[in-house]
Amino acid sequence: MAGLCYEDLTPGLKIEHAIRRTCTEMDNMLFSALTYNCAPLHIDHEYCKGTIFGKPLVNSMFLFALVNGVIVIDTTIGTTLGNLGYEEVKFPNPVFQGDTIHVVSEVLDRRLSKKRTDSGIVFFRHVGYNQRDEIVCECKRAGLMLTRAAYEELMAKNKAAAEASKAAAAAQA
Repeated sequence: MAGLCYEDLTPGLKIEHAIRRTCTEMDNMLFSALTYNCAPLHIDHEYCKGTIFGKPLVNSMFLFALVNGVIVIDTTIGTTLGNLGYEEVKFPNPVFQGDTIHVVSEVLDRRLSKKRTDSGIVFFRHVGYNQRDEIVCECKRAGLMLTRAAYEELMAKNKAAAEASKAAAAAQA
């Protein structure tokens, strides 16, 4: 399965990603532990009883990573050379254990790379919503995307390398 190439990502294109994800307490605890974020706002139920929310918030960095992970299959798997940066990252509404997140992406703009002949820069807006369709995370992202010709060339090289590896293994058997 391949993502979209530079030519496919035209300004105005909107993608409603099919993957939805319910945030769990385990997600929140593991992500907070793995990133050394010991803020009681995320991991301490007793502490949170006295906060404005009354319960732990899902770690916003987990939410940001989730939103930007959900988009990969529909947009950039195998066709991106990397992220170039994020702007205007916002978390306008809280997320709690049990909230289900879905994501919509929009292509804002694009241009061919000035330094590379195999790619272009695509400017995206990714928006995460909860089950009540409230925006819970939004950001703008710049990604370096392969052109169709470069992607096809890469796939041909990968296929040839796999066939050569298979032939070498068969010769040794």
